Parts: sequence; C-alpha cells; structure tokens
Amino acid sequence: MDMESASSVVLQALTQATSQDTALLKPAEEQLRQWETQPGFYSVLLNIFNNHMLDVNVRWLAVLYFKNGIDRYWRRVAPNALSEEEKTSLRAGLITNFNEPVNQIATQIAVLIAKVARLDCPRQWPELIPILLESVKGQDGLQQHRALLTFYHVTKTLASKRLAQDKRLFQDLASGIYSFACSLWSHHTDCFLQQVQAVDQTHALSSLERTLLSLKVLRKLTVHGFQEPQQNMEVMGFLNAVFERLKQFLECSRQVGPENPCREKLEKTIILYTKVLLDFLEVHPCAFIPLIQRSLEFAVGYVFTPAGEGLVFERFTVQCMNLIKTIVKNEAYKPCKNIEDSKPESLEAHKIKTAFFTHPTLTEIGRRLVSHYFLLTEEELAMWEEDPEGFAVEETGGDSWKYSLRPCTEVLFLDIFHNYSQTLTPVLLEMVLNLQGPSNVEDPVQLLMKDAVYNAVGLAAYELFDNIDFDQWFNNQLLGELQVSHHRYKLIRRRVIWLIGQWISVKFKSELRPLLYEVILNLMQDPDLVYLESIFSLLFQLLQQVTECDTKMQVLHVISCVIERVNIQIRPYVGCLVQYLPLLWKQSEEHNMLRCAILTTLVHLVQGLGAESKNLYLFLLPVIQLSTDVSQPPHVYLLEDGLELWLVTLENSPAITPELLRIFQNMSALLEMSSENLRTCFQIVNAYIYLSATDFLQNYAEGLCRSFCNLLKDITNEGQVQVLKVVEVALKVSPVLGAHMFQPLLPSVFRGIVDGERYPVVMSTYLGIMGRVLLQNASFFSSLLTQMASEYNQEIGQLLGGVIEMWVDRMDNITQPERRKLSSLALLSLLPSDNSVVQEKFCGIINICVEALHDVMTEDSDTGTLKDCMLMSHFEEPKLTDDEEPPTEQDKRKKLLALEDPVHSVSLQQYVYEKLKAQQALMGDQGFGALMETVDTEIVRQLQEFLQGL
Repeated sequence: MDMESASSVVLQALTQATSQDTALLKPAEEQLRQWETQPGFYSVLLNIFNNHMLDVNVRWLAVLYFKNGIDRYWRRVAPNALSEEEKTSLRAGLITNFNEPVNQIATQIAVLIAKVARLDCPRQWPELIPILLESVKGQDGLQQHRALLTFYHVTKTLASKRLAQDKRLFQDLASGIYSFACSLWSHHTDCFLQQVQAVDQTHALSSLERTLLSLKVLRKLTVHGFQEPQQNMEVMGFLNAVFERLKQFLECSRQVGPENPCREKLEKTIILYTKVLLDFLEVHPCAFIPLIQRSLEFAVGYVFTPAGEGLVFERFTVQCMNLIKTIVKNEAYKPCKNIEDSKPESLEAHKIKTAFFTHPTLTEIGRRLVSHYFLLTEEELAMWEEDPEGFAVEETGGDSWKYSLRPCTEVLFLDIFHNYSQTLTPVLLEMVLNLQGPSNVEDPVQLLMKDAVYNAVGLAAYELFDNIDFDQWFNNQLLGELQVSHHRYKLIRRRVIWLIGQWISVKFKSELRPLLYEVILNLMQDPDLVYLESIFSLLFQLLQQVTECDTKMQVLHVISCVIERVNIQIRPYVGCLVQYLPLLWKQSEEHNMLRCAILTTLVHLVQGLGAESKNLYLFLLPVIQLSTDVSQPPHVYLLEDGLELWLVTLENSPAITPELLRIFQNMSALLEMSSENLRTCFQIVNAYIYLSATDFLQNYAEGLCRSFCNLLKDITNEGQVQVLKVVEVALKVSPVLGAHMFQPLLPSVFRGIVDGERYPVVMSTYLGIMGRVLLQNASFFSSLLTQMASEYNQEIGQLLGGVIEMWVDRMDNITQPERRKLSSLALLSLLPSDNSVVQEKFCGIINICVEALHDVMTEDSDTGTLKDCMLMSHFEEPKLTDDEEPPTEQDKRKKLLALEDPVHSVSLQQYVYEKLKAQQALMGDQGFGALMETVDTEIVRQLQEFLQGL
C-alpha cells in the first residue's frame, strides 16, 4: 500500500464510515474490511489517529480498526499475518510520543499498546517499558499522564498472562520496576494531599488521577509480581502504608464535598486501596498473615465503631465487610481438627484472629450488624410502597452481594455467626427476648427492630437449631403476629412468613403444618393442597358455567396456578379438564387471548402429566402446529405461548413420533424471523436432538445448517452462542453424526479459534465444540485440520501449533468446569506423539491439565483419597422431597447421556497418567525427562501430587 496515496483514500473511507447515511456507511465499511489484510494498512491507520488535526470521530475509528487488527493479524501464525518489518515500524510509531489530547482516544491507544505488549513484550519489544518509565518521569503534564495510563494498561495485560514462563517474565519485570512504581505513587499521593489542604482543586484533580493510575500499577505488581511477597520488604512496606494512606484519604473526604470535582475519583481511589488488600489476601493468604491484625482493626473500627461516622460511604463499607468476611472464613487460617497436622502459618493466623475477636468485640459486631445494618431504610420502605415487585427483587441481592450493602451484610453476619456461634447465640437470643409479644403499630422503630432481629434468626436457623424451640415460638408468638391485620404490621407479617420458610426445613413439626396452611390461605387466598380434589372440581365447574371470555381467562389462570403448584399430584383429577379443553379451544376460535390462556394451562398440564402427556397428542400437536405456523394469522398472538408448549411437550415426551417430528417444518420460518423468541427456538432444536438425534438430524440438519449460516451473518454474540450450543449438543449426543451433519459450520468455528475470537463466551463455545471433535471424532478433526491448512496456506503442523497455542492462551475464557475438563481431555488425546509441534506445546497442555485437575479433584470423604468429582457410574431415579419437581423425560435422557460422555465417564487423573506413561514409553526416559523439564517445577510438583498412588 503506497503510503501517500493510501492515506487519502483510507481517510476518506474512515470519514464515510462515521457517517449516519447508510448509503455511505456500508460501502465504506466493506472497503475497510477488504483493506484489513493489505500490507501497510495499519501504518496508514497509525498516521491517521496520531494526526491531532483530523476529526475526532475519524481518529477514534482508526484506533478501533487498528485494535481489531491486532487481535486478528498480529500473531505470527495468524492467516494474513502482518510482516515482521511492518510490526517493527508500528511498535516504534506507537511509542514515539504520548501527547494524545482526547481522553477516550488516549485510553484506546493505551489498550492497543497493551495488546501488542501481551504478544511481543519483552522479547520483540524490549524498549517498551524503559520508554514508558522515562516518559512517566517527564515534566510535561499531558505526556506524563498518557505514559502512566499506558504503563497501567501494559502492566495489567502482562499480569494476566497464565503460562509459567510468562509469569516468570512478569515477576522479573516487577522486581525491576517496583521501587520506581512505589516512589511514583508516593509522590503523586503527597502532591494531592498537599493540594487539597491548599484548596487547589485544579492541580488536586490532576494529582489524584495520577495517584489512581500509579496505584493501579502497584496493585498488579504487588498481587501478581512476586512468588513470595512476604520476603520482599518493599512489598510489605507498601501494604502497610496502604492503611495510613486510606486513613488520610478518608479524612480528606471531609474536605472534599459532593460538589467537588475530586469527589468521585477520591472515592474510587479509596475503593482501589481496599481492592489492593482484598486481592493480595485472595492470592497470597499466607503472606497476608502479618496484615491480619491491622486489617481487622481498620475494617471493624470504621464499620462497627463511631470512628467511621461521617467518613464511610456504602461501597467502602461493603469492601470493609468483605475484608472481615474473607479473613474470618479463609481456609488457610483454620487449623486442622488434629492440631498437630496444622501448618505453622494456619496456627499463627488462628491465634491472631482469636486474640482479636474477643467476647466484647464479637458482641458489638453482632449487635451492630442486626440493630444498624439490618434495619430497612426509609428509601427501601418507600420503594416497597411504590413498587413491591422491584423491592422484592432488590432485596434478594442476587449475584451482587459483593457490591450491595444489604446482601453483603447478611453474608458477613452468617459467616461470623457460623464461626463464633457460641459467643453470638446468647446475644441474638437476648435480642429476641426483648421483643416478645406484639409490637406497637405506632412505634416504627420497634417494628423495624423486630424485622431486623427476625431476619437474623431466619438467616442463622441452622446454627440456632439446638437453642430455639421453634414450634413453641410459632404457637406462642409468631402465629399471633400473622393474625395482626393492621396495615403497618405488614412489615412483621411478611418477615414472619419468611422466617417460617427459613425454619420449616430445619425444625418444624408436621402436625403444625395444617395450622400454618390456614394462616397462609388467609394471607394469600390460595387453595390448600389438602382440599385439592374438591377445589379443582369446583374450578372446572366454574370454567364451564361462566360465559364471559375474561372470566374464563381468570379461571384458567387460577387452574394453571394450582397445576403448577401441585405438579404431578394433579394427575388423578385432570380427566374432565383434558376432555373439555378441545371443546373450549374450538369455541374460542375468535378469541385469541382466551386461546393464550388455554396454551398456558396446557403448558402446566403437560408438566404435571410428564410422560403421560403423550395421551394428549391428538389434541396437543395440532394446537402447537397452528400456534407456531407464521403463515397463520393467529400466530401473532399465540406464538410465544405456543413455542413454550412445544418445548415442554418435547421435554416430557417419552419417544419421538412421526407427527411430533413433522411439526419441526414450522421452524425454518421461525428462525428466519430472528425474533425475541429465538432462544426458545434453539431450546426446541436441542430438545429434538436429545429426544432422537438420528431421526431428527437426518431429516432436518441440512436445512438447519442453512438457517444457522444465514443467522450467523447478522446476530448478536449471545445469539451466536445459542447457535453454537446446538452444534455442541449434537456433538455431545452423537459425535460422528453431529460432525457430519453440521460439517458446513465447523470451518467457521476453527477460524474463530485460530483468529483469536475476542468475545470470551463465544470463544469458550468454539473450544467446547472443537474439544468434542478432537476427543471423540479424531479422524474428522484430522480432515478438518487438513482442509483449513490448505485454506490458510500453512503446513498442517504449523496450524495445529497455532490452535494449541490459542487454546492454552484462552483457557481462562472457559468458566464451566465440564468444558475445562473436556479441553484437557481433548488436548491430552494428542498424546502420545512424536510430532515436534505437539511436543513444543507440551508445557501448555500440562498447565491446562493441572488447572483442570484442580477444578475436578475433590477428597473422597470415605477413603480420604482424591477423586474426580465429575465421574458418574450409574443412573438412579432421584429421591424427591415434597417441594422438588420430578425430572422430565429430557432430564433422564441427559443423565443417561452423561454416563457415556467422556467428561463424566473418564477419570481425568487416570487419563493424564496413562497419556504421560504412553509418552514416556514412546520417547524413552531421557527424552521424556527433557520434555518434562519444559514444564514449570511448581506445576510438576502439583501434577505429581494429583498422580500419587497411580
């Protein structure tokens, strides 16, 4: 690409690509896509985004195209890879100066430099870190900030690398720059504090930004840069200094009010300090032991004593509670039952904790958690009145407990109560005793306190088993409180019902349940299971008698609720309903909303009947056919419920029938619609595969492939994952047939792995699919590899090496333990091998295997030995409690399938051992020993521990 002429045409294309006019936008995007693989294109982009005179949007787009190009074409083994000459030039151009005036563009440039550093630093880019450090020392404010921003992103990226060799390189880097990083942080921090005292807001904000960035660098260096950080005086000195700096910044927050431009970043910096401590505690629990005492004094002091009043804010309180919780429940700080077996570090940590958590300290923490943090706030009470459903969702906390105060408070209470129940039980019982009898509805403080105390008793139900006679308490106190009908007492009625729900599986006599049901019926006006037959009969009679469409819908809704509630217990009573519904369906031909209600009732009916629902197919299948046929006008109203009925029918079907298979003809048009119902459509496809893979795939796989290929051209990442999961399910159910039938889709999966797919969930699914093919259909993988090598114009070995390298590098994208084990089995299946490429990647394969062994190996409580927790040896019908739903037919099919799945039938421990023995036999002891020396010694030690006794 000629630079001068190319610059103008690329600039024009980028300008058009920022246009709102699709007539200009689309051709420009296509042209830019074609240039992605042209030599010199990225040099042109570099010149464009470094030209500060050009339009900001154009420069922004140039940075994004450059960044995407790194992901796709920077690796040496990538198809259409950039030449080494151009990469050398680009690396030099990226760090020529750090003077980008636009914050957003500066951040993106820092990120793309970090991406290059991940691949090239330090081997191909040794000058990067020295240049960054030199620029950070400079006097120019903008240059200093941009260099520090880049320094942070580079440090963050290098710290995230997983292979042992990369970790060692990062540790070498950390030891070389740690002193400088500490002095940089200390300098900017001092400047900020002095400028706040002098009320110099402009300079204070600038210094605070640099403090934040230098602290982010130190966080990564401290947590990931040292194998034994407790032996480094500078590291421990920095961590001790964190507490002093935290106190200074908290005091500083008194002077920096909410309107001050520094306030937001000040709070971010305070939180970052706590993250340094929490991260270090998580990664280096033993090295943290000297900091336990100070951490507890700091966190408890600010959260549970007057010292924190007026200083703390919610997120800081959450972080302090997380710090206390993590110390309290840390397994490394607990001695063994047999003290002689305990490590000295565990005994030391336990001693420190015991000395800190005295009776008065625990009493104060327990009381304050309940009487202060458990109290509902005015905002929560107002939300309850205005939006009860929103309040209920908010209060549960979900997965956000780390960041939301109420759930975090409850988790801390549970952990402390569990570890110190002997001290805290009398404290809580005393609080219960003080609130005996009905509370005064005119006293909101007393009502809120009772709600908080009952909350604590419910959370600690298992711990209080031997200390509370719940049956007596129910009869003498709680029952009466449920019957207080005053509007203000709803707070207590709600809490008491929740409290009984917590205790009912812990300690509640069955004889008391009818009494409880009566009270619940009065509260929620729902039918009791004891009267099921009569209630269902009366509801059915009412359904026949009423004439208004809306009334029938309401009755059907109640019937659906009853069926959903009692599940399989409904089976003896549905005969009349089953006979009446076809007639009602016919009568409601002009009333689509009533038909929607019928569909909902059928969904619950099929779930209640289970496999017996096959007796309804004569009526059921035509209903599904009509509801999901997009050529029929009623589908506008019926489609969503019709799809749900189709899905539950398949899940509960004992076997495929020709009629059930034929309905799938409706699916092609549904997939073309790309509507919000796509997820359900994919679930239906999966259900057919589980039900009868051979019949289904032979009839419909070809059409499905066409639909999927069209979908993948224009679909979200989530939608892409749903498509890929269908392929994954097909390969799991039938590895050979699945690969054959979905063969047209597998090259794109292969390309996604080789090109380093950016989205973790998509990459995880790609690796899951390829893991299945490699492990269970090796001949197909071999032919696919040959095909792709021809496409990429590479040697087969070179391409295989690139795949393995990417697989190892992106294992962190895989979060599901099953897929992680599958990847390990798949890569191990390449052994034994005399292939130099496989042997070159041996270290990475072993690293993955050891990680997976950590995931799946647990101690057998009977034998005390390690076992693979994913192994399943036989299928048993689960013993269900009254509250549990029975498994569907599809659940049973999945269980039987799992028995044949290598993930659940092959011991990873045994497989690793056998593959290593086979490799040793192939290479001989000397050759194998040399191969093992490429693996990090710590990884080898862990591997040997896992393989002991084999």
